[in-house]
Amino acid sequence: MSLDLANYEAQAQEAVKLFWGNREAALSKQVESGNQDAGARGAVTAGKNLDGFVGMVQSLVEANGLWDAEICVKKKVLVLPGFYRPTKEWDMLIMRRGELVAALEFKSQVGPSFGNNFNNRSEEVMGSAHDLWTAYREGAFGKDSARPFLGWLMLVEECEASTVPVSVKEPHFRVDPVFRGAPYIERYDILCKRLVQEGLYTSTALMASPREAVDDGRHRNLSELTSLKTFVTELAGHIAAVAAR
Repeated sequence: MSLDLANYEAQAQEAVKLFWGNREAALSKQVESGNQDAGARGAVTAGKNLDGFVGMVQSLVEANGLWDAEICVKKKVLVLPGFYRPTKEWDMLIMRRGELVAALEFKSQVGPSFGNNFNNRSEEVMGSAHDLWTAYREGAFGKDSARPFLGWLMLVEECEASTVPVSVKEPHFRVDPVFRGAPYIERYDILCKRLVQEGLYTSTALMASPREAVDDGRHRNLSELTSLKTFVTELAGHIAAVAAR
């Protein structure tokens, strides 16, 4: 059976437009009300700006035969047990007959401050994966449960601050050469690649998009391994395999 990618290119385009549009609308609303958060935080705290990608994944689930899946997107049903902590709230869960099919995170990074935020995102994504797989090993999702799909989709603003070369500090030991001079957007690509190569995530997607994409939804991928096409193809394949069981 061939996979159905559910016209993901068009859906991704709309999702990117929605992302930038929601940020602009949220910030404008807070400015008008006089309750603006510091910096650009008002555009983040107003709601889930990446819901367009949630809809894209829902389409993939339906298109690849998992008709009896439970799509979890509401806060109260997004919690999974952990190993190093009691629970973790994910952005989207796909369940079927009490089995965890997939856990997904949809994150974004918008300038101007990329430095600290990159480190925070890196620590968060690595820790969440390690916690989940340890909990899985210990039977937290059922003693005989199949290995779920773990996915991370990251949208990064493509701007001067994210694309200029960044230096590294090496007071004691040499840093991996791949990071020397790498802009933050390339550092995110390295992170996403290695998350997959080291088996922490089934698939990751990194999308670079400028603010002007609010009008046309344009975005680009930085590598084949972290492309949106690779991400949706692998997810569709996992969904189809579960549906065929």
